[in-house]
Amino acid sequence: MPSSLIRRGVWAIGVAVLVIALAVAALPLIASTRIVRDRIAWELSAWSGFRVTIDGSPRIEVWPKFRAVLSDVTLSQWTETDAPPVVEADRVEVDLSAMAALQGDVAFSTARLVRPTIRVQRMASGFYLPPFPTGGRITRSIDTARGVVAANPQKPDLGRLPSDPFGTVEFREGRVVTTADGKDTEILSSLNGQVNWEAMNSDASLTATGIWRGETVQLDFSSAKPLVLFAGGAAPVTLSFKAAPVTFSFDGTASMSDNAYLDGQAKFAAPSLRRVLEWSQAGLAPSAAIGAVSVTSKVNASAGRAKFENTTVTLNNNPGMGALDFSFAEGRPVIAGTLAFDTLDLRSFLSAFTPVAPTGEAGPGDIDTSFADRINLDLRLSAAHAMAGPVQLADVAATAQVKNGLAVFDISDASAFNGTIQSSLRFDRKPEGTQVELRLLASDVDTGAFATAAGMTRLVPAGTGTVSVILKGPGKAWNSIFENADGSFSATFGPGTLNGLDLPAFLKRNQQGGFFALDDVGNGSLPIDGAEIKASISKGVARLDKAEINAQKYKIWLSGIASYAGRGLALSGGVMLSGQPAQQANGQAASPPPAQPNQSLFFVGGNWSAPFISPIAPGVSGQ
Repeated sequence: MPSSLIRRGVWAIGVAVLVIALAVAALPLIASTRIVRDRIAWELSAWSGFRVTIDGSPRIEVWPKFRAVLSDVTLSQWTETDAPPVVEADRVEVDLSAMAALQGDVAFSTARLVRPTIRVQRMASGFYLPPFPTGGRITRSIDTARGVVAANPQKPDLGRLPSDPFGTVEFREGRVVTTADGKDTEILSSLNGQVNWEAMNSDASLTATGIWRGETVQLDFSSAKPLVLFAGGAAPVTLSFKAAPVTFSFDGTASMSDNAYLDGQAKFAAPSLRRVLEWSQAGLAPSAAIGAVSVTSKVNASAGRAKFENTTVTLNNNPGMGALDFSFAEGRPVIAGTLAFDTLDLRSFLSAFTPVAPTGEAGPGDIDTSFADRINLDLRLSAAHAMAGPVQLADVAATAQVKNGLAVFDISDASAFNGTIQSSLRFDRKPEGTQVELRLLASDVDTGAFATAAGMTRLVPAGTGTVSVILKGPGKAWNSIFENADGSFSATFGPGTLNGLDLPAFLKRNQQGGFFALDDVGNGSLPIDGAEIKASISKGVARLDKAEINAQKYKIWLSGIASYAGRGLALSGGVMLSGQPAQQANGQAASPPPAQPNQSLFFVGGNWSAPFISPIAPGVSGQ
């Protein structure tokens, strides 16, 4: 090769390198003179649809990326000049195209908002959203897409969708606020994330993290047809929400039209439902700690209503199946449906909706019934096995209903204690105060086991019997229900034994005279043929209308009163040979009847836990 050609080649390469070096060196000068602040603001406005103001002077950086650094940037509504900005950012970093800059144009694909403040408004749906822009490329693209969707809602022509470029928007150290009376209230802090949307007709995704109500949350959203979705058409959507108290995900189809809907598979999980209720400030009664809860279901939601089909619910590792229906009536959530469990803790399940235990915010024993004004509930429950406190139930059929100040939980049928159980718990909010009503019917049950579960270990006949309890009282506090309750108690017992009573020793001590504790004659049992108890309850005081125990040789009767509040006893009684008529004192313990032949009379005083016996007249020998 001739040396002249070599020299010309070297010169050509050198000139090219020099031109490139001069161009790179000139970029900041070109940018600072031709890509002025107003041009960048105009491009951002045309892109976003908001009025963009840049108070600080742009700074142009070449390395490691060619970008403009803008300070004190605001995005505001064009039509509301007096309203606070929709977005304020301490700094905005815009990645620019070097070739476009050399030609005097502005073209960028990435914008980073550093320490932005985003203002949102509460919408009619209850969600917080920023004001929508009235123009801009995004708005125009959505308007065009609406026409495409309207032309064929079922199968829009995706080839007619706008293909304007969008790019990436990143945000760091941001916060979300809502403004009322000129004062900002922070909703979300430490906001970080990004939106990836290469072009209007391409797929898009959003990833964001932040702190909401003291917990770190993460939101992930993506759609293969975001423009169709924003235009009111149906598009595939995946959504994931993660926080320490709860996780939620959805995968299916969604529409944001006037007839918006969701149709897909949803999952919900929480290590503690109580913590979720407290954190979400749902207004329900988070009184008892329900453990881990998870729900997996097919969801079809539209127009304020959601149907959950093929629903799997797991409470404290106890799975159930069923269907649920969520809707809103008069601003209240309405939950209805049926759920079937293999095993269920009734107390913990109901504590989410009814005040079956004192709440943390209420005073000791106070009943918070405000839940009844915040939710409408109608659930049908069934369980092969269930727990109600210490009571083990089987084959349970139950209902839970809450509506307009009234809350009712009924067990219409259940097996327990070798018999059947029916019960009802009712909270009724009235102008004069909340009334609470308790009903229990235990039929053909093992009375010994039933009494042990109820905490009654003394002088309860062991055998088969039926027990009925009806109580009604003011519902200000749990103690007030029992201390001021009105109602009735009745029980019938078949053949069995009366444990905790050595009757011969009792009669011997009664003959000897002098006070003695019932515990002194408590080491024994008495075979009985049957027993019957009837009592009326008024203001927490039970008056025995009838109390008889029939044994093979003896008949024992009692009359008088027993108080719940003071646990006091004032009873008179007698032991007679079978076949003798019982002469009771008509419920007046202080005036026992005259002693009959072969009848031993006594007085029972003290309290439930330590009763004492005072002989009145000996008449029957224990020998």
